[in-house]
Amino acid sequence: MNEINVVIVTKGKDLPPMGCKNFFHSEALFRMIENTPGQRPYMAIAYDGGKIVGHMLVMLRRRGSLIPPYLFTQARVYGEGEYEEGCDKEEVFGQILQHTMKKLRRDLCLYVEFSDLSVKMFGYGKFRENGFFPVHWMEIHNSLHSLPPAKRLTYRTRKNIIKARRAGLTTAIAQTEKEYNDFFRIIKNYLTFNIRMYIPDLRLFHELKDNGSCKLFITKYNGKIISGCLCVYSDGNCYLWYLASRHKIHRRRVNALTVWGAMQDAYEDGYRHVYFMDVGLPFRKNRFREFILGFGGKPVGTYRWFRFSFKWLNNILSWIYRE
Repeated sequence: MNEINVVIVTKGKDLPPMGCKNFFHSEALFRMIENTPGQRPYMAIAYDGGKIVGHMLVMLRRRGSLIPPYLFTQARVYGEGEYEEGCDKEEVFGQILQHTMKKLRRDLCLYVEFSDLSVKMFGYGKFRENGFFPVHWMEIHNSLHSLPPAKRLTYRTRKNIIKARRAGLTTAIAQTEKEYNDFFRIIKNYLTFNIRMYIPDLRLFHELKDNGSCKLFITKYNGKIISGCLCVYSDGNCYLWYLASRHKIHRRRVNALTVWGAMQDAYEDGYRHVYFMDVGLPFRKNRFREFILGFGGKPVGTYRWFRFSFKWLNNILSWIYRE
């Protein structure tokens, strides 16, 4: 391997032709983010001579609210990127990470977050060298290829699905812009006061729909949408990105039917796994984690990596979350 040269592209017109299997680091998602208000894409591309050996998509998000009051910029990365077979993956990733951090510091990004890495210990030394600290996190992976998902349901989850159907609830794939707009209003009300969770602009949902990169599963009662989950598909797997429901309803029952609709569809379409992308911190008691485990998935302990631009804050948080 020759000396690695890293170029960071911020405009879609400057992207070179790349082979992309991972949706979260694809040219398609880059262009969607580019067209979404409040977000900017950075594609870090590593060259070995004139050959592309790796690339990583970073989403730069502008976040703000009056209640509670906050305003900052966050960089978000799902996974470690894509790399050519035969290259030293961690070494190339280290070069990409170093150049990306220089760019983000110049752009006054408050903090950077990496999640959904392919292997828990991937890039451990490279993250440490660039000032990141790890936080123990929980993920849940549901296998669809070894056993039908219906045989994995717990008794409680199966009961919730049956009760939801008896109550007249139905789940289907959203088809119209109005259905996407209604889901956006639900998710906005659901997550408004959760600072950690990011609510993208409505434009992104429409971009995903028009590109055919996602499916939105909606649950209705008396013709009105009361729950929904957005799934994206990448390299033979289904990723449940957002799940939300209206307030003052039987959420476990309604969300159980919604998630079950997404899982059945993924199974019928031949996807290998369903990944729930944000189950949360591995607290001993976590109601959402217990709800998701009711579908028969496997809990997986992993790391999320964070780095704050204020050194004193990064040092304090590194000490709090020390291993």
